[in-house]
Amino acid sequence: MNSNVQQSQAVKPNLYKTLFATCVGNALEWFDITVYAFFASYIAHAFFPTEDPSVSLLLTFGSFGVSFLIRPLGAVILGAYADRVGRKKALLMSITLMMIGSLMITVMPSYASIGLLAPVLILVARLIQGFSAGGEFGSSTAFLVEHFPERRAFIASWQFATQGASTLMASAFGLGLSVWMTEAQIQEWGWRIPFAFGLLIGPVGLYIRRHLHEPASFVAQPKTHAPLKDLMGAQKVLLLLAIGLMVISTGVNYMLNYVPTYATKTLHLSGSTAYTATLVAGIILTVVTPLMGLWAEKIGRANLMWGALILLAVTIYPAFRLMVNNTTPASLILLVGWMALLKSAYFSTVPSMMADLFPMTTRASGMAISYNIAVTIFGGFAPLICTLLITMTGSSLAPSYYLMLLAVFSAVALYNSQRRVGR
Repeated sequence: MNSNVQQSQAVKPNLYKTLFATCVGNALEWFDITVYAFFASYIAHAFFPTEDPSVSLLLTFGSFGVSFLIRPLGAVILGAYADRVGRKKALLMSITLMMIGSLMITVMPSYASIGLLAPVLILVARLIQGFSAGGEFGSSTAFLVEHFPERRAFIASWQFATQGASTLMASAFGLGLSVWMTEAQIQEWGWRIPFAFGLLIGPVGLYIRRHLHEPASFVAQPKTHAPLKDLMGAQKVLLLLAIGLMVISTGVNYMLNYVPTYATKTLHLSGSTAYTATLVAGIILTVVTPLMGLWAEKIGRANLMWGALILLAVTIYPAFRLMVNNTTPASLILLVGWMALLKSAYFSTVPSMMADLFPMTTRASGMAISYNIAVTIFGGFAPLICTLLITMTGSSLAPSYYLMLLAVFSAVALYNSQRRVGR
């Protein structure tokens, strides 16, 4: 037994310390992504000004979506790095890149100051963040599951609980700024405050991750020199199943990010109402997701996932219709809270189910690639797709059609994944 294995076994990590060490960096990754979506209208004014506000908003969401196109590349490179060299080194690299992108957005002069260079550099910053986020999910989930395989459903659920915490923090900033600052102040400089906050907590996550140990099972496992070749060869079906499991969850997630813009631009509600709704969603996702992970250990992951999928498929259209026909702050909060609750139930079990689909030699790569393909296609462009659907159809119900279609895709993937994992 080599010294690395002995060190990993000698230092059996504490469950909650490992969770904190992994999740603080994960929360930072998703906080920066969420903040960009929440403050899209202000970013549009600063970096993508046009005579038509709708065009500016489309350009901003376009940059939001385009940055997701590089995420599969980040998944391939950082995922393969995690499978060949180590989960810890990949996690350190991803958080460092995210901090660089956040710094660029925080200090970037506006279009009025430096012209076309401003939107170009903002796009570069978003591409750096997208590349970073591409490797985060696979590496961190593999790290958690391999340290505590006996608690995989619970511990992997924290992957998305931290995303809920990111939504919570971003919503708190949006609500606080809308209450304590004027619209002109937020538009001029206030929207930069959340990005600056992310820069302050970034070094904390970087420091904590430096003191992690690789899972003993991973250190002892013979490594593959070509994880991507293995995935594209004998494991193509596993990739498709993992993508299918993710599509409804990521669709709901980015629909929640779209809520502030949807509420203010389409429903003509106040900014404080929109951020209150997303704040409620953040609380539900943060608190309920790990509880659902615990419940999954009792009743089984598949039972929980099927229940959430069926409920979402049959209730999302009536929920949207009720809210559109009775547009009040309360109806918006109820809709957002219901989506967040169903997402918590379904999403809590997805990471561990995906981890079980792939062998350890390709686990980080397989999870990272499948996750980011799903997020890129069905999540990153969800705000843009919904904006276009509403514009083309003239119906505020268009987002519900999109979510129902994704629910069908995930149901097919769940059925086939059950049979694979069961075998």
